[in-house]
Amino acid sequence: MSPQASNRKLDARVVASAEEMQQVVAIRSAVYMGEQNCPYEEEFDGNDFASTHILGLVDDRPVATLRIRWFADFAKPERLAVLRDYRGSGISTRVIEFGFEICRRKGYRKIYGHAQRRLLKFWANHGMTAVDGSVFAFSDHEYVEIAGDFARPEDAITLEAGPMIILRPEGRWDEPGVLEKSQLRPATNPGAHL
Repeated sequence: MSPQASNRKLDARVVASAEEMQQVVAIRSAVYMGEQNCPYEEEFDGNDFASTHILGLVDDRPVATLRIRWFADFAKPERLAVLRDYRGSGISTRVIEFGFEICRRKGYRKIYGHAQRRLLKFWANHGMTAVDGSVFAFSDHEYVEIAGDFARPEDAITLEAGPMIILRPEGRWDEPGVLEKSQLRPATNPGAHL
């Protein structure tokens, strides 16, 4: 069965382990370094530990990734990569929609990025448009600034959400977290008297 078959299970999730991060690195290495000859130091540019990473899976196999960086007034999706055999499977849309939903839940209304000029139509399908039409280059490809304005959902995470929801793992704000389970124990303040 081809990866493009419509009955494939598509999933996306926030990277939450070292193993999942290794999968992200492998996918990006195959796509950017392997296919586009991007130098290692340009692909792994020092921003990976200050970002949220989304992992896309087809039938539980990691095949796509997206990195999101956070700024005061906007979120910046970048480094969308899909393994060649899975392009056209719908996984890129699943990953982008999931990533954009994370942005909106965190209260971001503006999403800004850089798109390879040849992919402007693809990004337009996800609510992004060229900012001013200027073209610039890095890592041997032409890029255009893109941006989209999105409504903030009613369930956006705000200070009013409460401390235990804010403490939950990234992207899993609707599921009780491990720290909520710790509330079953009394506060003993271990080590407070040292």
